[in-house]
Amino acid sequence: MTSTINRRNLLGAGLTAVTLSRVARAQPQTEWPNRPIRLIVPYPPAGGTDVISREMGHRIASATGWTIVVENRPGAGGNIGLDLVAKSEPDGYTIGMGQTANLAINPSLYQRMPFDPLTDLTPVSTVAQQPNVLAVRKDAPWADLAALVADAKRRPGALTVGHSGAGTTGHLSGEMFALRAGINLVVVPYVGAAPVLTDMLGGRIDMFFANPLAARGTLESGAVRPLAVTSPQRMRAMPDVLTVAELGYPGYEAVNWTGLVLPARTPEPVLARMNQVVRGVLQHPAVVARLAAEGSEPMGSSPEEFQAFLRAEHKKWGDVVRESKIQVG
Repeated sequence: MTSTINRRNLLGAGLTAVTLSRVARAQPQTEWPNRPIRLIVPYPPAGGTDVISREMGHRIASATGWTIVVENRPGAGGNIGLDLVAKSEPDGYTIGMGQTANLAINPSLYQRMPFDPLTDLTPVSTVAQQPNVLAVRKDAPWADLAALVADAKRRPGALTVGHSGAGTTGHLSGEMFALRAGINLVVVPYVGAAPVLTDMLGGRIDMFFANPLAARGTLESGAVRPLAVTSPQRMRAMPDVLTVAELGYPGYEAVNWTGLVLPARTPEPVLARMNQVVRGVLQHPAVVARLAAEGSEPMGSSPEEFQAFLRAEHKKWGDVVRESKIQVG
């Protein structure tokens, strides 16, 4: 199975919100759930993962009548929040919003992990995916990706790439691209996207594999130019910007995805019901529109498909971390 899930096949199996609501009302009150469900977000409020989580929580509650309480538990690259989920009772009353970093990258990045994403958590469904945008300032000397690579090969170690945090997909996107292109870039770490963009606009760094939402203002104003996107397909919001794969690096794919997980050993009926609800919600036009506005697309899946996808992502990002010799913590 490739690391990109076929959206057409996966989304077709979901129920509509109306049907889900009728099914929920028909359930006896003694059945699960009969009390609030905690949705753990392992990142601070107002960030991309938090926004998607709150939208999903709201739509799930509207479709089913369940009470969803969103709880932010940030720290350690998302490990603290997901560890809380992994160590919760497997009764369906604690669910977590994982993403590429804490479910697929961190196990190779950190010397010690408090939980094993492959054995201590039960995948429910992937939720959404979002590429990064390789951005340079508007007056950068490279007209396209080929020109940038040619310059980097002429001047090894002269070009700089910023990232907004160790282990983020923006960070690893740059590392993966340098490996694939056979170039030597100087990696400059920052805390958050804003200072990266500020320094790039000021000419202190050359490029940034940016989250499209974080860079939207500078992209729309023309202050920075997109050279490529890191997804296998072009972004709906930027249909004229080619993918890295199209530009001579077939198979290159680096997307930030989110997915809902339960503690391991959660009963099968609870897992099946949650998966059914999530996949139905991901078809809601308002959810699709909200994700599109952020440069994301829904990517619902079965638990089995999510598990296979997760194993493939583990290998891909693990290889990048090892080849780039990156380690934190």
